[in-house]
Amino acid sequence: MEYAAAKSTLCRQCGRYFSPFAPKPGLKLQTKCKRKHEVSDAASSTNCPGCSAHIDLRDYKIATSFSRSIRTRGDVHLMAKGDLSSTNVVCRSALLEGKLRGNLQCETSATINLVGKIPGRLAANYVCVERKADVQCYRRVRVANIDIKGRMSGEIIATGAVNVHKTGVLDGNVTAKSITIDKGGIFSGQLVIGQADLTQAELLPEQKSAGASTLESSVPEAAAHPLPAT
Repeated sequence: MEYAAAKSTLCRQCGRYFSPFAPKPGLKLQTKCKRKHEVSDAASSTNCPGCSAHIDLRDYKIATSFSRSIRTRGDVHLMAKGDLSSTNVVCRSALLEGKLRGNLQCETSATINLVGKIPGRLAANYVCVERKADVQCYRRVRVANIDIKGRMSGEIIATGAVNVHKTGVLDGNVTAKSITIDKGGIFSGQLVIGQADLTQAELLPEQKSAGASTLESSVPEAAAHPLPAT
């Protein structure tokens, strides 16, 4: 029997070191070419068995200035003193506490807990704006669902629900399947419900064309087609 906190031990027969614990279950991935791939939980990278593409599995914790491109199946933690100036960041999930200057795409979730501006695009399956956050998004935020517990300004396009909690303040246009505003929550902007694939700006031309067709239908046929002069 080995010591409970031991990380390795020595085989009494062959003299080799080995871990006394059972290996962790593998990480299951689905690559771009739709191939399912299972790798060790301790792996930092792998190659797709179908197309041989390199897949980064590392987690990134950014505490200073960082400008290299990030494309990983791991997590990204942008700390309060971090400055992420990469043009594009693709990851599994992200925690934002510092400066983000580029675009961010998360496979699962993005948690925003910063005071400042996000000039790039933000896309994730789920976004949570924390209570102490005060963020201004210059580009569209595309999500499935979003919870707003702090202050946020910007345009949101959601395929699911937008939830403004009692401490939340949302200033901007929203296109979503549904919206919930708790007592005490504040929402200011234009709202489109039920058509998450369209924005308010994209709906305006259709409204104008509908008005024009109504006007044309109200004009008498004789006025619409004047008689030739004799």
